[in-house]
Order: sequence, then structure tokens, then C-alpha cells
Amino acid sequence: MFFMMIKHITIVTTNQSNTNSFISSLLKDEKPEEFNFLKGLSTVLFSKSEVLRFIKEEEIHDIKTLTANTTQSLKSMSSGEQKRVLFKHLLDQKPKYIILDNPFDNLDTAYQTTLKKLLLEISESIGIILICSRQEDSLPISSKIYKLEVDSLKHYSSLTEYNSLINNKTSLKHLEIPKNTTAINHLNTELIRFKDVSVSFETKKVLHQINWQINKGEFWQLLGTNGSGKTTLLSMITGENNKGYGQELYLFGQKKGSGESIWDIKKKIGYFTPSLTDNFKGNHTIEHMVLAGFTDAVGLYTKPTETQLSLTSQWLKIAELSEIKNKLFNEITRGEQRLVMLLRAIVKQPLLLILDEPTAGLDDSNSALFVALVNKIASSKQTALIFVSHRKEPNLKPLAIIELRTTPNGSIANII
Repeated sequence: MFFMMIKHITIVTTNQSNTNSFISSLLKDEKPEEFNFLKGLSTVLFSKSEVLRFIKEEEIHDIKTLTANTTQSLKSMSSGEQKRVLFKHLLDQKPKYIILDNPFDNLDTAYQTTLKKLLLEISESIGIILICSRQEDSLPISSKIYKLEVDSLKHYSSLTEYNSLINNKTSLKHLEIPKNTTAINHLNTELIRFKDVSVSFETKKVLHQINWQINKGEFWQLLGTNGSGKTTLLSMITGENNKGYGQELYLFGQKKGSGESIWDIKKKIGYFTPSLTDNFKGNHTIEHMVLAGFTDAVGLYTKPTETQLSLTSQWLKIAELSEIKNKLFNEITRGEQRLVMLLRAIVKQPLLLILDEPTAGLDDSNSALFVALVNKIASSKQTALIFVSHRKEPNLKPLAIIELRTTPNGSIANII
């Protein structure tokens, strides 16, 4: 009887890696030379892009592949729940190989542990091709190690060898945060206040008697397991959730429903989540994408002021994107796109900056750079910040932590 030797591979990516193109090549007939062994073998993909593909199928064609056994829509599930049903669906196909594209991004600590255990179990019978931007996401299995350098693979004998050659760009001691003298001002210290706010969706209780106040210049970290209501809480702050009507919810000095418009609220908030990257497909340069952050537009349709040009230039320099500022947004790598979107959220110096899983998809070096940058922004007290992440980022220095803890009546807020 013939037994196939299972070959596991770990591929470390950086912000310059063309990850999407590489994954696409693995799924085609013409594969990179190192992966010719995949020809004729059933191979499946576990990634956020696959979740989005199934959501589109469900919304446009009413095809419920991943949610066939539930009344809940795939889009309404938390990131962790979406990945759970996708993983089960893929394993039901009994593949020979599974490609894992940053599988632990957007997952809470508990499910990260569960997923790692599951992956170790299936590694005995299914080949694993792990693509990760963070080395802490590597699995304790014997595998060949590669780095994806733009479009080509470079082999390393081990992650230890790779670690010895990377350069972490985290020295921001002498960095001066650019100050926007035209930023919106707010006379009161209080920006946001929840007083005994509860939220339910039909019979599902999501939030229970939340009390939370955010003041000018404060740096908060928001924690909670997948499905604990973090997204619901944030959507109430941005004004996009109508569950705040009739409750003691105050946004920038106004009670929710007292005549404020969603656009009045958005002018005072900067918001970043990696999924926003997928909404920008136009032919806009990097510089124009950042400049458009001043008006929250998709592109640059008004002539920027000298102040806006100067601030944009300073932020591009900090993120080391100055040399490619005239490149088109849709021509740069996914990691570079993430950095551009971060700058876009920061550049207008909003009263409140919400960073929702901001380091997802960034490599180790740029994640460290971003965390250092966030700490520096927070120390300037010019902008209040909410940092949402399941990943315990080294050296992140929030002033306070709000943790959502699930109960039968909905999640409660624990202030640390």
C-alpha cells in the first residue's frame, strides 16, 4: 500500500508580500515550482477572503453554504463564529491540503487555542500550508520555512535563522506627532458616555447595563471574546446603530436622537478596521488616499490646503511611505494598503480614533511600529483612542481597559 508523505510548509509574509497573488497561484494549475507537489491533490483555502465570498453568495444569490443549519446569516456572525463554520465546511470536504491565510487574526484567545489544537490534530492526516504575517502564529510542527519576498520565495532553515535577519522599526523616541491646527475642537472634557445602556436583537441579549465614559485624550483598550458585543458597542459610538435611541447615550455632548446627524458624528471620529481596505478599489494614489481622510471621501475631489499637504507628507514619512506616495492604491501590497488606511484615519486628528483589530495583516516589524506610533499619539493627548484587539500586542500602553464579559442577560462591562 502506498502512503503519501505529508509535507507541511510555513510561509512568513511582510508588508511587501503579494500574498493574494501568491495564494491565487497555489490554487491554479500552474503553481510555483516549490508547490508542484500539490498538482492533483484536493486543496482548500481557510481565509477571511473565503468568508467574504460566502457572504456574497448568501446575500446576492441566497445560497447558504456555511449557514445551512442555522437561521442566522453569515454576515451577522462574529469573526470567530464565521471562521468556525468555514473551518468545519472545509474539513467536511476531506482535503489533502489546507492553505491557512493568517488563521488566527480576529480570533479571541480561547478560540486561537482551540484552533491551534485542531490544526495540530489534523496535521497528522492533512498537509498544512500556513501563511502568517506574525511569527507567533507559527505552529509547533515540522515544516519547511519560507519568506515571501514580494512575489518570490526565500528558504530559511528555521524561524530562528529568519528572526536573526529581520529589523524591527520601533525607535520613535524623537518622533514628533504632527498637530492639525484646523482639527475640530470640543469644549467639554467628556466625549462619549453610556449610562445603563442595554441592547437586544429580537430574543438575543447582547449588552447589559453598560456604563462607560470616554474623555478627551484618553487611551482605552476594548477587550472581549468573539460575539461579546464589541462591534455593537462601537457601532453605537459611531452613530450607525439605532439601538441607542431612547437610552442614556451621549455622543460629543448630545444625547442620541436629539437631532444630531450621523455625518456630524463621523466628522469627529477616525475609524480603521482592515476590512475597510476592500472598499477602496479606485485608481487613487497613496497620497490622495491619505489626503481624502480629511473629508472622509473615497477619493480626492477638492483641492487640498497647504496645511493638509504638509500633514499628509509628515505622516507618510513616519510610515516610511514617502518614496511610493505617487503609486496607485490598488497596485501596492495588502500590508502597505493597511498602513495607508491607518494614516487616513489618523491624519485629520479626530476627537476620537477607533482602531478595530488594526494590526491584523501587518507583519511583526510593522505591527511593532504601529503600536509604538499609537502609544506616541496617545501620549500627545490630542486624540482619544479605542484600541480593539484579541492579540496581546507587546508594549501597547493603554490608560485603561474595558472588557466585555458575557452573561445570560448580555455582556457586562468590566473597567480595569
